[in-house]
Amino acid sequence: MQNSVNKKIPERKCIGCSEKKAKKDLIRIVRLPDGQGVELDKTGKKSGRGAYICPSASCLKKAKKRLEYSLECKIPEEVFQKLEMEIESDRQ
Repeated sequence: MQNSVNKKIPERKCIGCSEKKAKKDLIRIVRLPDGQGVELDKTGKKSGRGAYICPSASCLKKAKKRLEYSLECKIPEEVFQKLEMEIESDRQ
């Protein structure tokens, strides 16, 4: 009998389109602890409250208000600009 290990691929829901996708295919936005701000988390391991978004402009547009609700804070415009740049670089 063979002992095969089927690893489960972690999935998360995009806050823009509400579709479940593989965690590695999404961009994580994290609210850092103690009110230190909001930033992109490319590693997926930073501590803090996180939300996920697809790397698409349409999801980003839908997610702007939802992100603030989900992360329970006001998100600075520069975070959205970084997200837009990240999405543009993923397309190329």
